[in-house]
Amino acid sequence: MSILRLFSVTMGRISTFRSYQIVLLLAAAMAVMAFYYFGSEKQNFSSTTKRIKQTQASHNSNRNDADLSVDTRSVHHEEKTGIRHEQNVLGKGPDEKQRYHALMMFTKIDRSTNLQSKFEVAMRSMAKHGHFLEDEVLVLHYISDAASKELGMRILPELLIEATFQYEVVFHDVGDLTEKLFPIVEAMQKHFSAGSGAYYSDAIFFLSVAMHRIMPAEMKRIVQLDLDLKYKSNIRDLFQEFRHFSPEAVIGIVREMQPVYRHTFWQYRKENPKSRVGEPPPNGLPGFNSGVMLLNLEAMRHSALYNKLLEPERVAHLAEQYHFRGHLGDQDFFTMIGMEHTELFHQLACGWNRQLCTWWRDHGYGDVFQLYYQCDGPVYIYHGNCNTAVPDD
Repeated sequence: MSILRLFSVTMGRISTFRSYQIVLLLAAAMAVMAFYYFGSEKQNFSSTTKRIKQTQASHNSNRNDADLSVDTRSVHHEEKTGIRHEQNVLGKGPDEKQRYHALMMFTKIDRSTNLQSKFEVAMRSMAKHGHFLEDEVLVLHYISDAASKELGMRILPELLIEATFQYEVVFHDVGDLTEKLFPIVEAMQKHFSAGSGAYYSDAIFFLSVAMHRIMPAEMKRIVQLDLDLKYKSNIRDLFQEFRHFSPEAVIGIVREMQPVYRHTFWQYRKENPKSRVGEPPPNGLPGFNSGVMLLNLEAMRHSALYNKLLEPERVAHLAEQYHFRGHLGDQDFFTMIGMEHTELFHQLACGWNRQLCTWWRDHGYGDVFQLYYQCDGPVYIYHGNCNTAVPDD
């Protein structure tokens, strides 16, 4: 009886509530039910997504240390190497760190103590003299096989221990890049490779020739460097040379400092005795050395002339015209097209690739050797080509 009375009293009170109060009561009841229902779950889609984004944000904001990540396919570069959309001449995206890309061949290093010693000199001297701003990152790209990559991951932190700048490290699989390069450069290999015919494995030595076609579009500029270098100045200054490219230029490069191409073009020079081909500087065309190269990938992609010169028919025509047969890969190709199209090249000061090899001085060209070898001005990078020792500090 008392229960019925309590019920009737309660209903009587509820009947006096206004409609908006009833709505509030119902809303409160539903909120309590939702709390107990959803609160019993440890995870849900929204909370998990939020946690993932927070973790990624934390990872991306802490990139001062080397990112020893593996990146073997260019389609994935953006996530792993920190490549961003580049808006100005050096590649800084909105509200992002500015990245300077440098690439080195790093294959079969595990098999050669000589190459390991050269690599140590290069990396320690780069770290010693390198200086970048707080919002800048040097991204070091290594074209590598599995064994060399393993070695590099182990020794690089020690070799770069003196670096005061932020850097990232990316390893690219040599097999994957060779597979992409081969169809593009196969036709030119027979003209610029050591053996006869086109060899699949040789394709990687033409990487710089076609890098604009296999690297992601977001990467607009990169510097390619040999391993047998010793840096005497801030590598950041090398990147500033991109600012001095003419509108037609796609590659920054230093002239060859030996009479290599005086020799290679001997037949053409005999048939054209007044030609500048193979002649020493300052008025001749001595050819190029590929130990240090600035590749404006964006300009290479947009240059109709440069891409025309990559076509097999054009390569064959020029090789026949100049009676050209080389064995130095990309260096030979750039030298040959540079005989007719100097506008494609920004010539760097010889100090940016001070070659030390003197082989040709003792092999028939001692009388003219110094005309090629001379390099006035400061030395920024020594190049110990043909296993020549570089000066001590």
